[in-house]
Amino acid sequence: MTSKNNTCFVYITLPGETKPVTAGKLVINDTDIGAVGRFIYGKSYLSRPQAVAIDPIELKLTDKIYDTVKMGGVFGAIRDASPDHWGRRVIQKELNRIDVSEMEYLLKSPDDRIGALGFGLNNEPPAPLYEFNKTLDLERLQIIADKIISGDYAEDNITEKHERVQAEELLLIGTSMGGARPKAVVYDDNSLWLAKFNTNRDNWNNTLVEHAMLNLAAACGLNVAQSKTLRIGSRDVLLVKRFDREYAKDGFFRNRMFSALTALRSDDSPTLRENWSYPALVEELRRFSHAPREDAKELFMRMVFNSLITNTDDHPRNHAFIAREGNKWRLAPAYDLTPSPVLSQRRDLAMAVGKHGRGANIENLTSECERFLLEPPQAESIIKTMAEIVGSNWYRVMRSAGVNETDCEKLNAAFVYDGFWACRDW
Repeated sequence: MTSKNNTCFVYITLPGETKPVTAGKLVINDTDIGAVGRFIYGKSYLSRPQAVAIDPIELKLTDKIYDTVKMGGVFGAIRDASPDHWGRRVIQKELNRIDVSEMEYLLKSPDDRIGALGFGLNNEPPAPLYEFNKTLDLERLQIIADKIISGDYAEDNITEKHERVQAEELLLIGTSMGGARPKAVVYDDNSLWLAKFNTNRDNWNNTLVEHAMLNLAAACGLNVAQSKTLRIGSRDVLLVKRFDREYAKDGFFRNRMFSALTALRSDDSPTLRENWSYPALVEELRRFSHAPREDAKELFMRMVFNSLITNTDDHPRNHAFIAREGNKWRLAPAYDLTPSPVLSQRRDLAMAVGKHGRGANIENLTSECERFLLEPPQAESIIKTMAEIVGSNWYRVMRSAGVNETDCEKLNAAFVYDGFWACRDW
């Protein structure tokens, strides 16, 4: 029996447009068996010649009613547009409670979310607001982020109430972006950038290291997000250019986007993590990608790179797909590349690599290369070339990005470890 009904309208900014239109309606019912989500496209939206599907996985462009019981009744592509760990933490602070519903997260977060979706209570979408933090706000945002992390963020720690409100508004811009680290969206040089901050609890300078890894991945031939770093006060800030936004004279074009978690029809629950798999992901990719052979090779190379730098944070939310027009879905540029100095000679990624599970070694990487449309000799050649580039250049690239000698030494064990080449008795 239904005990609660929460409804919102789902807006979408169509390709080549800067103003949203209403795509459909989302209802989340709390029932005796848990939350059940229901979505239906609006008739007026379906009648638009330029109408596009929210995603090619769960919410294809039809007049049917879609239902889901996963992720609190939220469909994958809609959950991708909802705030993740850091954003939820900020919203909980802003609301002063932790029992925030999925519908509240959708409605409370500012409309700087990834992709082309928006959410609201009115049938007609509001006019888009183009007010963003500037790079000059970064020092203040860093201070507020530190207070939230330390648990010291409260009204009595900011002298004037209007300053507290302004600070909250500044920091809430960025809560729709995924990930656990503090971040905000800033406007610079006619582009939107995701600003990622260091914290006092970091074991090394994460912002400089991530910038270096993006540069190293590019040197290996991967398609990566553009990035740069700024020195703000005594701290470094990483700026990653948003590839889901493109500047227009009257605002921003918004590219549709959804995560690999949605492509795998999975979620974050431990019972479904067995579905996290690169070979399974490439099979899905080949069904909807506009350039399946290119994207399959790119995904293989990304899997290899994550193995070579021991990126154990390569979960499905850190891979995405993007469409700039029509149904031309492509693998999005790589982002969130972080090394981990694991000491064991057995390294596992967050996603399955091949026939032997998550093991990050050459035998496992090549075990299902045909699913990536690669023959074994071709796959082995790619791996050896990338291993040479990473092994020979990681230190130079890190130092060029400003990473100090101490942090390089801490991370030395992450790169092209000996066990990568070992053939194991599985």
